[in-house]
Amino acid sequence: MSLVNQFTEAVATSKTLSEKPDNNTLLTLYSLYKQATEGDNTEEYSVGAFDFVAKFKHEAWAKLKGTTKDAAMQEYVDLVAKLKG
Repeated sequence: MSLVNQFTEAVATSKTLSEKPDNNTLLTLYSLYKQATEGDNTEEYSVGAFDFVAKFKHEAWAKLKGTTKDAAMQEYVDLVAKLKG
């Protein structure tokens, strides 16, 4: 199975996990997904100062700058497989 197919399957699986992952894991999933689908985060953070969720998401994605889309897809697939058990 190609990496893209594995990634697509992992995205679907992540939505049906038996237990909701903790917030740090959710941020990791979000940032890996964004990196895999959009590449580097080139946007300036401009959301309100009290929108902490948006700020954390932005920062988590920005930390992956330079990670290839394929590497982000593989990390996402591996993480979902680990969460699935």
